[in-house]
Amino acid sequence: MLLGALHADGFGHPPDGTDWRTQLERHSLGWVCAWENGAMVGFVNVAWDGGAHAFLLDTVVARHCRSRGVGAQLVAVAAEQARAAACEWLHVDFEDDLRPFYLDACGFKETSAGLIAL
Repeated sequence: MLLGALHADGFGHPPDGTDWRTQLERHSLGWVCAWENGAMVGFVNVAWDGGAHAFLLDTVVARHCRSRGVGAQLVAVAAEQARAAACEWLHVDFEDDLRPFYLDACGFKETSAGLIAL
């Protein structure tokens, strides 16, 4: 499954034609993929500020592969890669229903943060 198709499956929308390669190459510290039988079944993008802060974006696991630890392993590898790049902090924003995944399964600590809709 290519990234556009995986993103559509994982987030429940039709493929939108996003140029993922250009977007990732321009804005990412790196990314992590999970594969099963030659198909991409998981992905996480690690963006960064060029310094101490890395950010998880677009964490997605194919619906048929959920609840098997794929997402937690993606996040663990992303954290290792961010640490290896000398990042000191890994940030993530998430919907409330993903709180158990990020806080319990992945080990993130709850923080206060702010947001402005643009």
